[in-house]
Amino acid sequence: MDTGTAGPAGPAREQTEPVWTGLPRGLLSLRRLLLVVWLVPLAAAVGILLGLFVGPAWAAFALLPLAFVAWGWPVLGRNWRSWRYAERADDLLISRGVLWREETVVPYGRMQLVEVTSGPVERRFGLASVQLHTAAAATDACIPGLLPEEAERLRDRLTELGESRSAGL
Repeated sequence: MDTGTAGPAGPAREQTEPVWTGLPRGLLSLRRLLLVVWLVPLAAAVGILLGLFVGPAWAAFALLPLAFVAWGWPVLGRNWRSWRYAERADDLLISRGVLWREETVVPYGRMQLVEVTSGPVERRFGLASVQLHTAAAATDACIPGLLPEEAERLRDRLTELGESRSAGL
């Protein structure tokens, strides 16, 4: 028997599933390249130094940084796949994490500053990051590795929505 009242999940409180957007594959390539650039020369240096000063048997410890490369390669892929964001009517959702899932909700009216940054390595890979600063430092958020066009579009949209939502404060 329907009494006409809607429960929390009924028509009075319509909730649509957010449309999630993942990060570009260039971010994964960048992070994997940095993993190799740091750990392979470290493995070579450890192997050479230990082989020269302690003995050839100790040079086997050079395999440890290479083991971290083998372990880190798929871990970086899983982490990259976990990053996503969704624009809703009143807020921006940012979700990340594999073992510890973290979902940040940033209300548009709380945004004070939206920055787009791109360091030299990011620019080489055609990427930029969007940094969100809010009234409460605990809700500051960052979306790394976006295409520059998407980062600028997101900055402009979030700034516009932030200004319109905070006008009543």
